[in-house]
Amino acid sequence: MKLKILFNLSLVFSLFALAKSTCNSPTEQVLLFKAFASVNNFKSSWFRIPHQNCSNPSPITAIKLSSRNLSGTISWKFLRNLSQLHTIDLSNNSLSGFIPLRFWYMPSLAEVNLSKNKLEGTIGIPSSESDASSSEIQKLNLSCNRFNNLANLPKFSNLTVLDLSHNDLKFLPLWFTNLTNLAHLSISSCNISSNPKTISNLKSLKYLDISNNHMYGNFPKDFPPLDGIKFLNISFNNFTLAADKLQRFDKSGFVHAGKVIAPSSSRTSTSELHIKPHSATPPHKLPKKQKPFSQSIKKREQKSKTKILILAIALALTCLILAILAFSCCIYKRRKLARKNKWAISKPIQLQFRFEKSGPFSFETESGTSWIADIKEPSSAPVVMFEKPLLNLTFKDLIAATSHFGKESLLSEGRCGPVYRAVLPGDIHVAIKVLEHARDSNHDDAVAMFEELSRLKHPNLLPISGYCIAGNKKLVIYEFMANGDLHRWLRELPTGKPNVEDWSSDTWEIQNVSQITSPEKLEWHTCHHIAVGIARGLAYLHHAQSKPVVHGHLVPSNILLADDFEPRIADFGLSQDRESGSTGEDVFNFGLILVELLTGQPGSVETVNSMRKLVREGQGENALDWRLKLNSDSLSEMVECLRIGYLCTAEAPGKRPRIQQVLGLLKDIHLSTRELI
Repeated sequence: MKLKILFNLSLVFSLFALAKSTCNSPTEQVLLFKAFASVNNFKSSWFRIPHQNCSNPSPITAIKLSSRNLSGTISWKFLRNLSQLHTIDLSNNSLSGFIPLRFWYMPSLAEVNLSKNKLEGTIGIPSSESDASSSEIQKLNLSCNRFNNLANLPKFSNLTVLDLSHNDLKFLPLWFTNLTNLAHLSISSCNISSNPKTISNLKSLKYLDISNNHMYGNFPKDFPPLDGIKFLNISFNNFTLAADKLQRFDKSGFVHAGKVIAPSSSRTSTSELHIKPHSATPPHKLPKKQKPFSQSIKKREQKSKTKILILAIALALTCLILAILAFSCCIYKRRKLARKNKWAISKPIQLQFRFEKSGPFSFETESGTSWIADIKEPSSAPVVMFEKPLLNLTFKDLIAATSHFGKESLLSEGRCGPVYRAVLPGDIHVAIKVLEHARDSNHDDAVAMFEELSRLKHPNLLPISGYCIAGNKKLVIYEFMANGDLHRWLRELPTGKPNVEDWSSDTWEIQNVSQITSPEKLEWHTCHHIAVGIARGLAYLHHAQSKPVVHGHLVPSNILLADDFEPRIADFGLSQDRESGSTGEDVFNFGLILVELLTGQPGSVETVNSMRKLVREGQGENALDWRLKLNSDSLSEMVECLRIGYLCTAEAPGKRPRIQQVLGLLKDIHLSTRELI
């Protein structure tokens, strides 16, 4: 009853707000947010435009979001409507998906940098649309992606810089000859098996890199004019190279570039040297002056081989001596360390490698970014474990347990920083998060924050197990959750009951189709159970303390799942927005999670707007995931739950219920479901 009252009040307020609005045309800010609605880690605060008349919106001229740890798919169609967009820089992220072919022909777009992402598909336009207007793009960098086709770029006549390196393009199309203004071209490591003649007419080139392909042809005959080229790299190809034309460029640009041939005059004298012994004159009657020449060649070859053999033996002996010295030194240090720690209460795990230097220590993540622990000696930074205070661990042990924070131990690269998997002494399986944004906080403030957060205990929270402060880096230690996070469960698993006993692969396998379609495998009750658990944990954060603890970034990837699929909220109190955030924002984000659980779609702007429209029109059932609807006995409960999501996602924070009210409404659904059973 109280759910219906709240729902009706919210509906009235929403309709009143719609009626009151006089601006129906979308601003460029709204278009931008729609474009990035399905992109993880995107923050609307990066593009805050001052309020002004909708008829004259402030134009967006540049989107520069390089190295922001963005992932997911961009809705490019919305960016095409930004009338004055000049520059796009989304490099060094993890964006995926395809780019619409017509995107390249935005009227004002001049510079595009999408390098170091996971984009794929086709670059250009199909030949059926070859009458399209010319592209205004002047600088285009699509390197280090997964593009596999160059459809048609004849209209890219304004290009001066083009970098397509590290893709899978396979060949050079003929229309490359039309890029007459091109000054910088890089197509290295693109698996290309073509002759470079298609670029031989590009007279404006000053920079050319076609290395690490399977290209063939003659150098410099099949190449652009060399007079204007300042940089050239054709290494690791199969060219025929004219030796007298290589002197002008650096030798590093011709490593394994192909077969080198001498100038024509040299080739003639050389061929004569090999032809004369096969003439009519017997070998024993050759002029005597030729014999010393051949003998001297043999002697030189023998001397050269002898020198090489002596150098090889000397090098081997030197390496052997160095190895023996290093091994002896290592044994000595280990024995000395063993004597020193003989009476220690608890020994740290033994390192499987040795440190060659003392601080700062640099660790690279999977996306190519790195983080640095600016500390002179790793053993000087202790690890504090709240549940096992007698464990004698340091940052040095964390380095060893994570294989030097290597990529093989990397679980994810979240908003706060990278997360690594490790096993500490005592077979303690943990996850270690590096708080990148906390490097500027001082030592005492960080300790106080960790101590305060460690006191927050609830079955639906993932508490901090420990921490380590290594220089300006703060590391948080959590219990490892083998079931992973809710985002993985929603995106990578079928809506059927997972086989939690089999961990042989990264995702649970579907044994047969009946696992999806049979009623006993449906997971509506699991979804409801997860929703109630998240609400309980959030209610504890908001209302169990003297001051509410705002999560600030409640998303599916921050909801961990225990063995019994009990949800546990992680990263609470660690977000950069924890001071400025509000409980109403947490409720809104909970609503997005609820929508995703029920619709099977990401909690994007489009999904939420579509859901709210259907609920307002009394057609909420049409928004539900079809796999959940197979169990028709629970449809009414699902719709009721969807209405709660409607209340939580109200645009005005004042119209959203408190999380305690949400928890009560969810429990009422649970009671009615049990009565039906």
